Amino acid sequence: MNATSRARRFFPGGKAGRNALLLAGVGLIAGALLWPNSDATLDSTRTSGARQLALPAAPGVPTSDATLGDVAISAGLDADALRQAALGADEAPTLAPRQVPQPEPAPSPQAATDDGPVATGPAQPATEPAAEWKVETVRSGDNLAAVFKRAGLTPRDVHEVVNADQPANQLTRIFPGDEIYLQVTPDGELLGLRYAMDETRTLHLERGGDGGLSTRIETITLERRVAEAEGRIESSLYNAGLEAGLDDRLIMELAGIFGWDIDFALDLRRNDNFVVVYEELYRDGRKVRNGNILAAEFVNRGERFRALRYETAEGESNYYTPDGRSMRKAFLRTPTDFTRVSSEFNPNRVHPVYGTKRPHRGTDYAAPPGTPIKAAGDGKIIERGRKGGYGNTVVLKHGTRYTTLYAHMRGFARGHSVGDRVKQGEIIGYVGSTGLSTGPHLHYEFRVDGVHRNPRTVDLPEAEPIAERYRADFDQSTEGLIAQLDSLTRTRVARAGE
Repeated sequence: MNATSRARRFFPGGKAGRNALLLAGVGLIAGALLWPNSDATLDSTRTSGARQLALPAAPGVPTSDATLGDVAISAGLDADALRQAALGADEAPTLAPRQVPQPEPAPSPQAATDDGPVATGPAQPATEPAAEWKVETVRSGDNLAAVFKRAGLTPRDVHEVVNADQPANQLTRIFPGDEIYLQVTPDGELLGLRYAMDETRTLHLERGGDGGLSTRIETITLERRVAEAEGRIESSLYNAGLEAGLDDRLIMELAGIFGWDIDFALDLRRNDNFVVVYEELYRDGRKVRNGNILAAEFVNRGERFRALRYETAEGESNYYTPDGRSMRKAFLRTPTDFTRVSSEFNPNRVHPVYGTKRPHRGTDYAAPPGTPIKAAGDGKIIERGRKGGYGNTVVLKHGTRYTTLYAHMRGFARGHSVGDRVKQGEIIGYVGSTGLSTGPHLHYEFRVDGVHRNPRTVDLPEAEPIAERYRADFDQSTEGLIAQLDSLTRTRVARAGE
């Protein structure tokens, strides 16, 4: 039953009579609102900033905490009309709107009453969901099209991205494990893309107001922190390095630094030890990888070797002893990675094939077939091809006094021919067993002025020391590294003595 029906029931006599009675009631209420200190039977209170009235019970009118607006709504009239009727149009004051708590938003644009839902106003449009970032990890065999398809994007998006400004073509060369961040709207529109090109550069693609994609590169400088490690040889350098917290690359770098002085396959002994000072690289507080070895010490058979890294103003870096001599030698001690020495340098050896006494004027390094063979030093190729019992052979000439020979190769490295120059460490061939050979190995000879010398014991000429123009800067920049090595060594020695 609505408010009008209730009014008819309790106020007979037609519309005029009902309105008169309603206006009389309004007068009482208005009086209570305008004169709160009167002796009326109304008990006025304040709740939530609005004046509340305790009205006597009457049919069809709210009986608890009713306000003028509540009465107006119950009677089907608005509050302004009631004020006008109670006070007269000329006398009705302008009242400030009631301060009432804001209601919780309704889940529906309609409000329910006793007689059914009543529209409360037009529905407000829902806020459009924001485009969210999500990450897609490149899988084995993926290209950009496959990654975009998983993200719900189309071939047109792929075409648009790879044809954006120049750096975007980097996305045509993605690798398993790479992460591509995509900002996509609920409607499937690509708004942005992020891709780490390397550890310091990130590619950003952003859709502008004109609808096109713009690109930019964000570059971050990695934070460098200094770390230390020390180890003791029990079985191998590799195992000792892992126990000390070094990764594979640092272990190989350590072996390369001292490789001209120490044969890590044959010269190591139990209780040989090392200390290493190296860099750790961080980005946004997270470690990215290990950096370069800054300083290192290796004690082999009681002999101490030290190496310090120095970089010139031109960006050329190398390792030197504390007195400025290069750690590099003019020649590598061993030109291949091998499993064992199958035959030593021996002028009185009995040949394993012929059974007769024939000098063995080189060293045989047994290794799996296909193992790369490196040039022992900078030089020029003077022979390359089949050479009798040597099989496939390369001979290098180094200056005026030295030559080296590499025999029994399975094959030669491409791109070389007689007369070409090669650098130390450059691959010139691969281990095999061609010629008079009982198994895959490298036969390596070292000659000084045409005379064969034992490759494992010959005194190797050193590379050039640090240039004199860098000497003062070298001494100053490596002073702290030497002090750090001294401190680590003292700590290690003291601990070993406990």
